[in-house]
Amino acid sequence: MGLLMSQDEFARAIRDAGVQAGQPNDASKRLVQRWESGTTVAPRPVYARALEVVTGLPIESLGFPPATLARISEDGHGGHDLGSPIGIPTSNGAPAAQAAPRASYSGVWLSTYEYVSSGRGDAVFTGKHHVVLLQHGNRLTGRSLPNASLNPGSPLTLDLQVEGSTITGTWTEQTASEGYYRGARYFGAIQMLAEPTARRMAGKWVGFGKEFDVNTGPWELRLLDTSTAKAQLDSYNRPPD
Repeated sequence: MGLLMSQDEFARAIRDAGVQAGQPNDASKRLVQRWESGTTVAPRPVYARALEVVTGLPIESLGFPPATLARISEDGHGGHDLGSPIGIPTSNGAPAAQAAPRASYSGVWLSTYEYVSSGRGDAVFTGKHHVVLLQHGNRLTGRSLPNASLNPGSPLTLDLQVEGSTITGTWTEQTASEGYYRGARYFGAIQMLAEPTARRMAGKWVGFGKEFDVNTGPWELRLLDTSTAKAQLDSYNRPPD
């Protein structure tokens, strides 16, 4: 409901996420119904990872029983839809090798960026969100918590790739319908460098303005909490200070 998707559309998004990650799955409308009804008490790992990518939320916060999820994380097994082993398949069936990132970036981060508003005398404004980053190999997906933007009703999503200490990807923000930009949707590219501590990354964003001019500005992410448990997410589901 939060993603404004039908069950068929959600299943298709799960399949697409699997293909993009090199881990194809057979998600169907019926499987989504089994998850929602509780008939399937925990997804297989290949589905759990795709669910995190599509929803932008950790699997622990999606309503599955914690005890069953613990078994998944420990041995890769659990749930009624279990059937295939963990691993990224290749053409010969063997798991594909992938360079491991230097650090884990999963957690709750404070996202801060600056932008110039040409319609308000070129004044500089700041956008802030509490964002949940989830890491799958070298890929990072981020989504702001529902009530955690400095300007209420402006959700932010990030799709990033980790290469050493370089973080590169895209951003999308849907502005508030009652705000200055009247619900306009903005998107662009972002590149940052992560500090060795893995607690801060900073760089630049680029995107189009209202007159189709190319704008840019600073963007920073600071780690607030490495936990993505529901209680922790609830504590950050508020506008940043």
